[in-house]
Amino acid sequence: MTNPVQIDAPAGVPFIDITREFDAPVARVFAAHADPTLLAKWVGPQGLSTEIAEWDFVSGGRWSFEQTEPSGETYGFRGTFHTVRTDELAIQTFEFLGFPDVVAIETQRFVDLGDGRTRLEIHSVYPTLESRDGMVASGMERGVTEGYARLDAIVAA
Repeated sequence: MTNPVQIDAPAGVPFIDITREFDAPVARVFAAHADPTLLAKWVGPQGLSTEIAEWDFVSGGRWSFEQTEPSGETYGFRGTFHTVRTDELAIQTFEFLGFPDVVAIETQRFVDLGDGRTRLEIHSVYPTLESRDGMVASGMERGVTEGYARLDAIVAA
């Protein structure tokens, strides 16, 4: 059984808040975000393969990856890391190439809950309410929920 994901997209404001707890220490949860080999194993919806083209998880670094459906359809993503502090924080830009010219700013906080548990808090700000609603309608909830369920197994190992 996995911990639930809480996704909140309040009416009238262009942001999304995501909260998820993990039964693993903050260092493991952070490492699974920092290591591109681990990231490729858990990020996104079940059944898609992920190929990381670039993952420089440091302040000022860049990232990009592509996910491929079994049918061959692909989805590209890219961004830059503004600030990365080990086991604490990552601030990055996020762009889904299927929705061009819309770049979100995403803050990920890795909160040590004690007893080997971690809460991940994500706050994503979009340039417009329309773009935020487009992301919500894209199926992001499925990708987040299924991805974090796989991340549970990785951080438990």
